[in-house]
Amino acid sequence: MPDLDSLCVFCGSSPGIDHAFLAAAEEVGRLLASQGTRLVYGGGRIGLMGAVADAALAHGGEVIGVIPRSLLEKEVAHRGLTELRVVTSMHERKAMMAELADGFVALPGGIGTLEEFFEIWTWGQLGLHHKPFGLLNVAGFFDPLLAFLDRLADQRFVRPEHRGMLCTRAVAGDLLHEMAEYRPIDVWKWLSSTES
Repeated sequence: MPDLDSLCVFCGSSPGIDHAFLAAAEEVGRLLASQGTRLVYGGGRIGLMGAVADAALAHGGEVIGVIPRSLLEKEVAHRGLTELRVVTSMHERKAMMAELADGFVALPGGIGTLEEFFEIWTWGQLGLHHKPFGLLNVAGFFDPLLAFLDRLADQRFVRPEHRGMLCTRAVAGDLLHEMAEYRPIDVWKWLSSTES
């Protein structure tokens, strides 16, 4: 089983319009703190980002934020974290978060959240990491995306085994349990089969 000592959470810098999103972010923070799992995230103090960090901190959790200097200077950084790492670019931010984390979860969010999550999935598909990743499908937020992913697989733009890499649950505890049971696929076996 993967050792999830540290989990990276991607989520919105907005709270969204459904209170369920905020409640889910707070639940994730509480759950990680109660399990002794370090939270790694984008370092913001607003929206779902701030909510997940505040909840983890309030329950005695360790929280590491990673933020580009350009956002730090706009005063959106959370100043009460266990550690705030300041980097020079968004690319460096993603690389550092990936290095610090044993797994990845996306909560509701916007373009940035999706971009970060899909890059992690791409890296996993290519065998650049073997860490679990999942979507917390709060209030069916990701249902349209999941349907589109199924369409990609139906149209053979995504292999079934790669579609199967994605963990998805509506409840945070269930998602973390599924991720703890994650078994990485043999990417090199797939690459060899595509070349023959």
